[in-house]
Amino acid sequence: MNVFRIIILPLILLLCWGVTQAADGLVVVKSNHSVAATADKLEAVLSENGMKIMNRINHAAGAESAGLELRPTEVVIFGNPKVGTPLMQCAQSVAVDLPQKALIWEDEGGQVWLGYNDPEYLKTRHSIEGCDAVLEKVSGALAKFSSAATR
Repeated sequence: MNVFRIIILPLILLLCWGVTQAADGLVVVKSNHSVAATADKLEAVLSENGMKIMNRINHAAGAESAGLELRPTEVVIFGNPKVGTPLMQCAQSVAVDLPQKALIWEDEGGQVWLGYNDPEYLKTRHSIEGCDAVLEKVSGALAKFSSAATR
């Protein structure tokens, strides 16, 4: 029992701490699809919900054009000024994190993930005050969009 408390328990806590710290501020959802299919589904659900797709970046294609290899990795950039503008009115610095971005990538084990900035993280990062209703709306919408794209 002493070996567990002295060596194993601290080791487990250290490993868990590292995983938590690596994704600080990022909500990550497991996808049942390829990177391209997840990004396609995300674009479709965003468009259906009045979001404007600003860009889609294929980082793996960019790496290939430079003679490098990268597992499938894409970013979908999207937004809606009716939602983003009120956030910027509360804290203009949040503009550096807008429009919203969704990162879709395949890990070393072949699992695909979709990640996006947690609105609560943005609230803290930019000291946003007076926009709780907008942040709750954004949080709910991002959860809905990511769920639809990944299931």
